[in-house]
Amino acid sequence: MPSFRQIFSRRSERCVNLVASGTSTSYEAGDFLSPALDELRESGKISDFDLVLLRQSKALAHNEDAAVLAVPGTMVKGIIDAKYTPDLKAAFSKILGKTINNLVITVDEGLVKQNSATTPGATPKNIGITSPLTSPNGMAPRENNPNLENPNPNPSLTTPNTTPTGNLANPATIPAPIPASMQIDRNTGLNPMYTFESFVIGSSNSFTAAAAESVVVSPAQAYNPLFIYGGSGLGKTHLLHAIGNYALELYPQAKVRYVSSEEFTNDFINAIATQTFPELQAKYREVDFLLIDDIQFLQGKEQTLEEFFHTFNTLHTARKQVVITSDVPPKELKSFEERIKSRLEWGLLTDIQPPNLETRIAILRRKSAQENLQGYDDAVLEYIASNISSNIRELEGALLRVTAYAALSGGGSVSLDTAKEILRDFITGRNTRDITPQMIIEQTAQYFGLEVDEIMSTDRSRTVVNSRQVAMYLCRELTELSLPKVGEAFGGRDHTTVMHAVKKIEKTINEDSQTYQSITEITNQIRRAAVRG
Repeated sequence: MPSFRQIFSRRSERCVNLVASGTSTSYEAGDFLSPALDELRESGKISDFDLVLLRQSKALAHNEDAAVLAVPGTMVKGIIDAKYTPDLKAAFSKILGKTINNLVITVDEGLVKQNSATTPGATPKNIGITSPLTSPNGMAPRENNPNLENPNPNPSLTTPNTTPTGNLANPATIPAPIPASMQIDRNTGLNPMYTFESFVIGSSNSFTAAAAESVVVSPAQAYNPLFIYGGSGLGKTHLLHAIGNYALELYPQAKVRYVSSEEFTNDFINAIATQTFPELQAKYREVDFLLIDDIQFLQGKEQTLEEFFHTFNTLHTARKQVVITSDVPPKELKSFEERIKSRLEWGLLTDIQPPNLETRIAILRRKSAQENLQGYDDAVLEYIASNISSNIRELEGALLRVTAYAALSGGGSVSLDTAKEILRDFITGRNTRDITPQMIIEQTAQYFGLEVDEIMSTDRSRTVVNSRQVAMYLCRELTELSLPKVGEAFGGRDHTTVMHAVKKIEKTINEDSQTYQSITEITNQIRRAAVRG
């Protein structure tokens, strides 16, 4: 006797084939998807992030009780299955004036090609397309199949919470920013401020963002590992944290671990020193999601790479999701053995490119709305976005400088001409020789009347600590270095120390005019030193 799944699949397949061939007179064509998505957006039942993905889909046809959609890939289908089937059926029923009880979704590779044609390099080479009538885990849509057991390969993950997230279509509906007092979770390593909702999607990152959400909706399926690569400051770390935060939202009992390569190395070294390998393995091998940032920094660390190799094998065999970021693709990771490189290529490789002008403006608007930044004309955003194109951190740093000036000069609006003057050294100095941490430390020490050795020391006096934090902040603003690399430049300090310093100086700049002036003067000194060579 055929199972419910087989009956549903056969019925759906006949339905799709009839629509495609045009031989069914009971099915009508028409775009009922766009108005349905508009309704979900207006009612706050779909996030901007998911809206971008679902806009790439297409309404095929409908009859008296069913609607048929084509989606560009299994990841979009999985998102609909997990989060939006009931809301879409309700919206279709309202728009079409009849009750839609069944939603049939088919994967159309033509839509993948059509979408990738407008996003160069977005189509991966190794995506596996599953049957158009099954979700990524081989199960028919949950709403149509209540009697099937959950086939989730990760038994520790509970059924996703499918409550839709809020609409972020315009600044007025963006949630209030998370209080600064919310610290990184020590158990997971996750920053609660980095979510999919706060990630701005553009043509340079849309596929990567979709893949990132897909591995949460369908963990350890086609894209394991998910390997994200691209230049510094383009959002790779943001996506790692977003994956972890979303995983905990969908699966509250899941074990999630975010770790930088530096922290992974330090934990390994400590385990050797203290003979605590069981604790190390429990930390990294008994998880449902392992998120490793900047794996390129493991180059040359043979023993640490060996530990990573066995950790990866353990998790992959247990069908746990692994996500890794790097500044280069696996084949360009120097000193990595071929056996490690090949495993990193088992899943999906996807890159993030620098954002285009429209996306850069959107990033600045989102940053402004999230942190309630004020005091500038709209033309200022366009000026910043037009002159800083390769690094999101630099974009946000320029905006912070303008808003800090506005706050410290009486709260008036900063005109375009004033912004150009404020950012003159920041922007015009970008074509000088590379600014290094050593250069920044030297100029900072000189400004505060200290020796370089004092900044590099463990001295905790107020003057030295403040100078050290300023230098760390400037390293993040003026160089392409990651947090771990900045920490290395300051005598091997942990990346969390650098993160704390950056946040503290950012906060102080907005509150203290003297700090703002000091940062400006030191930056000018550094720029001049770079020009002198």
